Amino acid sequence: MHIMEGFLPWQWCLVWFVIAIPFVAIGVKKIIEIIRDHPEQKMTVALAGAFIFLLSSLKLPSVTGSSSHPTGTGLSAVLYGVFCTSVLSTIVLIFQALLLAHGGFSTLGANVFSMGIAGPAAGILVWLLLRKANMSVPVSMFFAAMVANLFTYVVTALQLTLAFGGAAGYGTAFVEFMTVFAVTQIPLALIEGVIFGMFAKYLSDTRPQIFGIDTANEVTA
Repeated sequence: MHIMEGFLPWQWCLVWFVIAIPFVAIGVKKIIEIIRDHPEQKMTVALAGAFIFLLSSLKLPSVTGSSSHPTGTGLSAVLYGVFCTSVLSTIVLIFQALLLAHGGFSTLGANVFSMGIAGPAAGILVWLLLRKANMSVPVSMFFAAMVANLFTYVVTALQLTLAFGGAAGYGTAFVEFMTVFAVTQIPLALIEGVIFGMFAKYLSDTRPQIFGIDTANEVTA
C-alpha cells in the first residue's frame, strides 16, 4: 500500500525518513555481505526484489492519497530479514515513483517503513512461530506473506491517521481508514499468500536448503 506524492505533511515525511534510513543503511551492508560471502545467492536476492516490484506494481485505487496492492515482500522477508527487505523495497519504490507515478519521493520514507520494514517484520514473526510449531514451509509462507501484506495496510492506516486524524478523533479516523482499506487489501493479502505459498512449495521441493530444511524431518502436510 502506497501513500502518494505530496499527500503527507512535510513534518510526517521527515519523521518517516528518519525512522527508515537506519534500516536501509544496515540493509545495504547486509546485502553486500550476502553477495560477497555467498555469490550463489545473487539470483535469489534478485528474484526476491523482482517479486516485490512485480506484485507491488499491481495498483488499485483506495483512499484518496493512497493505493492498494500486493506487497511482494514475503520471500525477501523470510529469506533475508527486515533490513535487506527494506533495501529491496526502497529500490522498488524509487523505480515505481520514477516510472509508474506510483507512490512518490516525498512519501518514500513512509512507504518504505510500512511496506519494507513493518510489514516484513510481522511476516517474519509469523513465519518463525509457525515453523517452530512444525508447520510446513508452504503453509508458513502463506501466512507470513498474508500477514506482511495486512500489517503493511494497518501501518499505512496508522500513518494517515497520525497525519489527518486530529479533527475527527484518532480512534475514529483509524477505524475509518482500516475499514475502507479492508475492501481491497484483505482479498489482495489472501491472493498474495496463495502465490507465495505455491512458490515456497516449489522451492522446498527443488531447493530445500534455501529454507534450511532437513529433508529427513520436514513436515509435508
